[in-house]
Amino acid sequence: MPMAARVTAHGPRRRSAIAATLVLTAIVSAPLLETTLAGQSAAAPASSGEPIDYDAIYRIKDEAVNRSQVMETLSFLTDVHGPRLTNSPNMRAAAAWAKQRLEGYGLEKVALEPWGPFGRGWVNERTVATMTAPQPFPLLAFPKAWTPGTDGAVKGDAVLAVIDKAEDLEKWKGKLKGKIVLVSATRAVPSYFETPTRRYDDKGLTDLSKPSLDPSRRGRFGPGGPGFPGQVSTDFRKQRMAFFIKEGVLALVEMSPGDRGDNGAVRVQAPPEGENQRQTTDAPVLPQIVVAGEHYGRLLRLLDKKIPVALEIDVKNRFVDTDLNSLNVIAELPGSDKADEIVMIGAHFDSWHSGTGATDNGVSSAVMIEAMRILKATGLKPRRTIRMGLWTGEEQGLLGSRAYVTQHFADRTDMVLKPEHGKLAAYFNMDNGGGAFRGVYLQGNEAVAPILQAWMQPFANLGMTALTIRPTGGTDHQSFDAVGLPGFQFIQDPLEYGARTHHTNLDVYERAIPEDLVQNAITIATFAYHAAMRDQPLPRKPLPKPTPTPAPGQAPARPATTPTASGASGR
Repeated sequence: MPMAARVTAHGPRRRSAIAATLVLTAIVSAPLLETTLAGQSAAAPASSGEPIDYDAIYRIKDEAVNRSQVMETLSFLTDVHGPRLTNSPNMRAAAAWAKQRLEGYGLEKVALEPWGPFGRGWVNERTVATMTAPQPFPLLAFPKAWTPGTDGAVKGDAVLAVIDKAEDLEKWKGKLKGKIVLVSATRAVPSYFETPTRRYDDKGLTDLSKPSLDPSRRGRFGPGGPGFPGQVSTDFRKQRMAFFIKEGVLALVEMSPGDRGDNGAVRVQAPPEGENQRQTTDAPVLPQIVVAGEHYGRLLRLLDKKIPVALEIDVKNRFVDTDLNSLNVIAELPGSDKADEIVMIGAHFDSWHSGTGATDNGVSSAVMIEAMRILKATGLKPRRTIRMGLWTGEEQGLLGSRAYVTQHFADRTDMVLKPEHGKLAAYFNMDNGGGAFRGVYLQGNEAVAPILQAWMQPFANLGMTALTIRPTGGTDHQSFDAVGLPGFQFIQDPLEYGARTHHTNLDVYERAIPEDLVQNAITIATFAYHAAMRDQPLPRKPLPKPTPTPAPGQAPARPATTPTASGASGR
């Protein structure tokens, strides 16, 4: 979600308005349903001439509002089976639960489709970090994914050693044995002067609708993603880690980045390649934890006063090497006269591990499952088959969706098209938190604008009004777009996603707004159904040229969908 567009504060009034609108829509549409059930068609052309099936929309809204299961689904994905780190036991249990749930709804061809290899599973089972001197003080901390535990509690003096270049290694040689090393320099921890929770206002949506010719503004975080402290080459990371191990360092401690507002938010992912053990062939690495900014700052201030600081860290992590492949969750609602053609909806299923993976991306997985449930429960008969994909490995570089696209449609490295490439009418994705849909990113596809504008018209009173020609990045529609398929991501109210919950310990069930998820499930079901009913598939852009696989250590060309041997992309 681009952070530059103007947004306005979110409050109870907006939430109540959404709920009231959804309920009132169901009530006032009752005569329409009676008319259409008597045999008259409710399909009517929008101003663009694109047919809109108001009967279908009523049925979808009625099922979504009056018999919603989206929050119950989210609770199972988060409270019961969260977090869902790719290839972890939790992820696999969540996938098995989703498969059973989808089969119970009567959907067809429900499958856990393997892809890979990905690498090892990983579970954090215990984390206790304490400052023991100059006085006891518990630290808010989380381990980085795919790092080892401490094999029991380790105790040592804290030392600040920021090493970002080879010349720094010699400076610390012989000085770190038995130490717990703080690897982050100090930074400011700013105060809040207004709520970080936001919704788009009219001006923000208007600004977002204007084309941007600045390539540096691609994606949700600009070029390169959110990044890691002390970005250095893979070779140097390996050299530095080997140095720490040889010197006898007990553990590494990092300050949480400040891009999620601190105030108890800890953003933690996985170390980049050279500092994790996601692959069974990776070299040994040390235990690594990320500490809340305020707590890390206290440690630094004590050290700056020449007061010795002692730490005790007890981390229990477990690697799972049972199956190095991962999986995607697939389900279908079969079509009729165009059943061999496909409309796809999807979201990534995996998460990071410090929260329960609610806003990133349990909400979207729950919305997609709910949309499929709604379409089945309404008894609507789409012409094309509607297929759902819940992708894993997204957080490591869109790996699951790219593997699926490569297997079924085309490999972007050679652009040799498979027969299914010509059968996909459209793909719709959700992955910018749990905020209500406000429009669609067109990914540069100007020809599709009148169609999507018509489909948004019934939801204008819910605030869904914006189309932007701009592309957006960092999520799974890019895997489809990269091989010339019409893939789209929705514009969503930011809420507190980029400000607080994205990849942090605050990414939990309580951060989801039920009315927003109900609205999004209605929109997804409506878009999928209308795409399935059109005589023609959605317009496509010209086919892109092949994108060669980058050499080892070289950054992939954008969009960043190339699998990596290990590490994390931070999406």
